[in-house]
Amino acid sequence: MLVRGVLVDEYSFSLVLKSCSRLHLLREGMQIHGLMCKFQFGSDVFLQNSLICMYIKCGILQFGRRIFDRMLIKDSFSYNLMIDGYVKCGMVSAARELFDIMPSDVKNLVSWNSMISGYVKLENGFEYAWHLFDKMPDRDLVSWNLMLDCCAKNGNMNLAQNLFDKMSKRDVVSWASMVDGYAKVGNVDAARYFFDAMPQRDVISCNAMMAGYVNNGCYNEALKVFHDMLGGGFGLAPDSVTLLTALSATTQLNCINEGIAIHRYIQKHRFATNGKLGVALIDMYAKCGTIEQAMRVFECVRDKSIDHWNAMIGGLAIHGLGYLAFDLFMEMERLSLKPDDITFVAVLHACGHSGMIKEGLVCFEIMRRFHKIVPKLQHYGCMVDILSRGGQIEAAAKFVKEMPVPPNDVVWRTLLSACTTRENLNIGEPVAKHLIGMDSCDSSSYVLLSNIYAQFGLWEYVRRVRTVMKQRELDKVPGCSWIELDGTVHEFFAGSISNLNLSSSSKF
Repeated sequence: MLVRGVLVDEYSFSLVLKSCSRLHLLREGMQIHGLMCKFQFGSDVFLQNSLICMYIKCGILQFGRRIFDRMLIKDSFSYNLMIDGYVKCGMVSAARELFDIMPSDVKNLVSWNSMISGYVKLENGFEYAWHLFDKMPDRDLVSWNLMLDCCAKNGNMNLAQNLFDKMSKRDVVSWASMVDGYAKVGNVDAARYFFDAMPQRDVISCNAMMAGYVNNGCYNEALKVFHDMLGGGFGLAPDSVTLLTALSATTQLNCINEGIAIHRYIQKHRFATNGKLGVALIDMYAKCGTIEQAMRVFECVRDKSIDHWNAMIGGLAIHGLGYLAFDLFMEMERLSLKPDDITFVAVLHACGHSGMIKEGLVCFEIMRRFHKIVPKLQHYGCMVDILSRGGQIEAAAKFVKEMPVPPNDVVWRTLLSACTTRENLNIGEPVAKHLIGMDSCDSSSYVLLSNIYAQFGLWEYVRRVRTVMKQRELDKVPGCSWIELDGTVHEFFAGSISNLNLSSSSKF
C-alpha cells in the first residue's frame, strides 16, 4: 500500500499491529510505530492500545508502559492490557499498583479476574486473592473458577467444596479443579467421585485424575483411565501430558508391554520425542530392563536436550554399564554440551555401580573446577558410594568428615553398608551408633550393626542389638521382588507365600 501510494488509515495500522503481536515481530512493530508517529496517528486510543498490546506480546513491557503513561485518554482495555501483561510476566505487585489507581468507572470483571489470576500463581497469594474475590462487586464463572483453583492449589478443600456448592453455574474447569484439588491432598476417592460425576469430561480433567492416581501410588488405576480414553469410553484423544502420565505409571509398575504399547501410540500419532516424551520413553525402557531400546530411542531423538542425555546416562548407570555412561558423558564434553548437576549425579552413580573410582574422581573435579558447579549433598553421597564400593573405607570416612555440608542418613548408611561388606568394625560401629542416634526408629541401622557384630563373632553384642529392636518394636523390612506375567506385575516379599501359581511362573 505504501509503495503504491495507497492511503492508509487507522484500520490499516491496527491490522498490521495485530499481525505483529501474534507473530511477535518486534522490529516490524517498531517500524509501524514510527510510521504512525510520522503520519500523526498516535493520538487514537484504539491504535495506542494496539501498540501496547504489541509491545507486551513481544515481551517489552517498559515500552508498553511508556505509551500507556503518555495516553491522554485511557479506557478499560488500556488498563487491562497492562495489568494482564504484568501478571503474565510475574510482576504482580506492579499489576496491583495499576489496579489500585484504576478509576472505578473503567474497572470491570476482566480487571478483577486478571488480578486474582496473578495472586493464584503466587505461593503466598491465597489471602490476597480471597480478599479481592470477597470485594468483587460482580462475579462471573471465570471469577469462581479462579478462586476454586486457588483453594485447590493451596490444599484448602473445605473452602473449595463450599465455593463449589455455592456456584450457580459450573463448567468442566470447575469440576476439574475439584478433581485436581482432592487428588493433591491424597483423597483419590473424593477426586474419583467428582470425576465420575462430571457432566462432561475433557482431556485436562482426565489428566488431573491420572496424575492424582500416579502421585498417590495408584498406578493401575491411572492406566485404567488412560485405557478408557483410548477405548472410546470417554471419546477423548490423549495429549502429550496424558502420555507422560501413562508412561510414569508404566515405569513405576515396571510393565514393559504397556510401555511398548504407549510408544507405538506416540509413533502412530506422530508425537514429538525431542521434549519430555522422549525423556520419559528413555527412562521407561531403562527402568523396565530394556536398555537397548532406550538407546534406540535416544539415538532417534533429534535436537536432544540435556534431559535426554541425563536420562540415558542414568539408565546406563542403573544397568551397571558405567563405562558406557562415562563415554556418553565424555561425548557431551566433546560436543560442548553444558551438563547440569543432574548429569553429574547420574555419571557419579554410574561410576559407583561399576567400581570406576578413578573416573568418578575425574568427573567430580570436572564438575567443580571446569563447570564451576557447586556440589550438592547428592554428589557427595555418590562420591562416598564410589569410595565405599571400591573398598576404600578409610578414604570414604575421611571424605564424609571433610564434607562442607552435613551428611544425611543416606550418606552415613552408605558408609555403614560398606563397613559391613568389608568387615570394618572400627569405622562401622561408631557410624551405626551415630545413625541410631539420628533416627532410632529406622531398623536398617540396627540390622547392619548386628551384622557387623556377627561377622566378628560378637554374639553377645548381636543379642543386645536384637533385644533393643524388640523393645522398640522395630521389624526388619523384608526384601521385595517383582515379576511381570501376562501383562500383570506380581509382587513378592521375602518369607511370604505368593498367590501366584508356581507352575505358571516356572518358565522363568
